[in-house]
Amino acid sequence: MRSYLIAASIAIASVAAALAVGAIMLLALGANPIDGYKTMFTAAFGSADGLASTAVKAIPLMLVGVGICIAFRANVINIGGEGQMVVGGLLATSVALALPNAPAVVLLPLILCAGIIGGAFWGSIPGALKAHYNVSEILSTIMLNIVAVQLMNFLLRGPLIDPGEIERGTRIPQTARLPEAADLPMLSETLNLHSGILIAIAAAIGAWVLLWRTGLGFRLRSVGLNPAAARYAGIPVKRNIIIAMTLSGAMSGLAGAILVFGSESHRMVTDGSTMGFTGSAGFNGIVVALFGALHPLWTIPSSFLFGGMLVGANSLQRVAQVPSALIIALNGLIVVFVVSTEWHRKRLQNQVQTQASQKNENEQSASDHGNAKS
Repeated sequence: MRSYLIAASIAIASVAAALAVGAIMLLALGANPIDGYKTMFTAAFGSADGLASTAVKAIPLMLVGVGICIAFRANVINIGGEGQMVVGGLLATSVALALPNAPAVVLLPLILCAGIIGGAFWGSIPGALKAHYNVSEILSTIMLNIVAVQLMNFLLRGPLIDPGEIERGTRIPQTARLPEAADLPMLSETLNLHSGILIAIAAAIGAWVLLWRTGLGFRLRSVGLNPAAARYAGIPVKRNIIIAMTLSGAMSGLAGAILVFGSESHRMVTDGSTMGFTGSAGFNGIVVALFGALHPLWTIPSSFLFGGMLVGANSLQRVAQVPSALIIALNGLIVVFVVSTEWHRKRLQNQVQTQASQKNENEQSASDHGNAKS
């Protein structure tokens, strides 16, 4: 319990430190930090509309973050969330366009599964390269992000483009309006909040169950902690590395499908870059995972925090007349402080464990001494 409190305290301290530096940046831009942060908080959490917008922003961050946590437990790093989201969104979109008359009860599970399969496939490639050829997964995932965006540009400007765009001659890279049966069910029409948030939370809980309550999760964590010992115990290290990257990609692919079918336009659209589709959720999800101590359940509040910062950035820009890019800087600062305090967190946790071990030894010694007297 004390370990969790230490982790939470350090995370809060990291945010406070980042906000303090951000306050200096606001002052340098001629804005009042108190008014600026109040505006951000009110916009993100001060109303039902703000909370709904924050929840929608949190969905892809949460799913990508959960995927990062799964990969990390096997000691592999997935930087390919952007590309995996794109491929998941493309495959889910293709399924919806191929089955325009399918009922919702059939189409909705199909598109979500298609997103998972697309992301899983794109994640398995760097996993296999890492496992069999020791290719750096950081390099391969980043390169695959570039491949994914070019694939998206080709499909949305060609085979998947809205026929109306061709007729009008505008040729905006987007699909036609996708079947209504594929729209994610709304939790609130007035707040524009869809059921993707429930799917994301369920995925985070499912990842926790997988990692800490199943044999597969034990094998993944064993490979991550000590590959040599895991191999000696008969655990197939290469296979589990591939599985970890596949599952990580699957979460990002699901995020891509939800982005498409939970969007207000109900179509897949881009500006020619991954950010035009993902909103950089593939990279921001890494920040969410780091802030959540790379634990699936902690990614839930972490994603809401960073989702709220993204929502509050727009209000901050309007009210304080500062660039919304300041939020990107704040995200980076939080990561810097979280990573820089990781050593202190582990040191404190080791001290707690040592004290607990010594206490148990003293109690055992006292008990043995009492038994000897009797």
